Amino acid sequence: MTATILFVDDEPDLEALILQKFRRQIRDGQLALIFARDGLEALEALEQNPHVDMVVSDINMPRMDGLSLLAKLQEAEEKKSTIIVSAYGDMSNIRTAMNRGAFDFLTKPIDFADLEATIEKTVRHVEMLREVRRRQMEAERAHASLSRFFSPEIARRLAANADGDGIEVQWRDVATLFTDITGFTSLVETAPPQTLGELLNEYVGGMTEIVFAHEGTVAKIIGDAIQVLFNAPGDQPDYATRAVACAHALDAWAEDFSARWKARGVNFGVTRIGAHAGPALVGNFGGNRFFDYTAYGDTINIAARLEAANKHLGTRICVSASVANGAENFRGRPVGDLMLRGRSEPLRAFEPLPQARFEAPATAQYAEAFAKMEAGDAAAMPSFAALVGMHADDPLAGFHLKRLLNGAKGIRMQLE
Repeated sequence: MTATILFVDDEPDLEALILQKFRRQIRDGQLALIFARDGLEALEALEQNPHVDMVVSDINMPRMDGLSLLAKLQEAEEKKSTIIVSAYGDMSNIRTAMNRGAFDFLTKPIDFADLEATIEKTVRHVEMLREVRRRQMEAERAHASLSRFFSPEIARRLAANADGDGIEVQWRDVATLFTDITGFTSLVETAPPQTLGELLNEYVGGMTEIVFAHEGTVAKIIGDAIQVLFNAPGDQPDYATRAVACAHALDAWAEDFSARWKARGVNFGVTRIGAHAGPALVGNFGGNRFFDYTAYGDTINIAARLEAANKHLGTRICVSASVANGAENFRGRPVGDLMLRGRSEPLRAFEPLPQARFEAPATAQYAEAFAKMEAGDAAAMPSFAALVGMHADDPLAGFHLKRLLNGAKGIRMQLE
């Protein structure tokens, strides 16, 4: 680097002497020198040359002395490393200078070998400060980018990690959620752009905040759809439990959001959520120029299929057995063995339930009817009919009753 130094001294011969002593460094591009005759002239020079790296200033000068200049320099947002020059033995001024933030001091008459060594030391200090500031700016930029995807705590941890551990592409076990909104395409076509923009920003912002509250990672936002990861990039041994808790929180918030907008005359659809757990290829797939932390693999596809399965089942949340079995104290009811598109083997699915609903008598009745259906017992149909008769607002029970009335048997079902 070329170090730019501002010399401040009212001695008329000093400029020529300094230029002579440092002519080699100036010729080689190591140093660039600027001169001022007092503190006020120095401040004007700094305003015109904000790139100055250090200041070498005498103390006794007209209009503004070196100690007053030093005080002004310390008030600036970007403080300049300053070397104070004082008469030999003037320890009172030297002590004042150091207390006011001077980086170093020299005594007059100036020993140019000492001056050169002091400047070299100060240049190294300036370079170190520049590197610290550069890394801080990079960390701040990284944090701003990472905050779009990760909870604030994870974003801070990743931004501070210069090696990028946790961002590289790797196989790891994750739980993933997919959310989507019913009828959103129709809403886009009919709602005024201003209303749609306000609605979607509020929705995505609120959903994202809930994900971050559970320390989840937002892998993708595509329109109204959101993909969430747990146990990536950092380790979360309770990732299945987090996924279920997050799904419940998202569902509750989305229902409240829909009701609020319905009161404003906007028919906002139901948010559907699917969740699955298993191995996935996770990391930054954006190359060197674009940050795209996301996940790929069968686990991700299954979660997306489970989100879509809600449309047929009438449920709002549908999770796989890997999530239900991995979550602590999972509360829910079995949906059945789903034959999802692209899979040859059935997948056992569950509907997570809030605690109050899980403990309600209707859930026990559903479990009994489901057990009969799984066993191929003909009594399953009247059991589901009785359940629907008492709880007409239970779409999953209605779904199974309709299947049985259409001649289906067992709990394996093909979903389009």
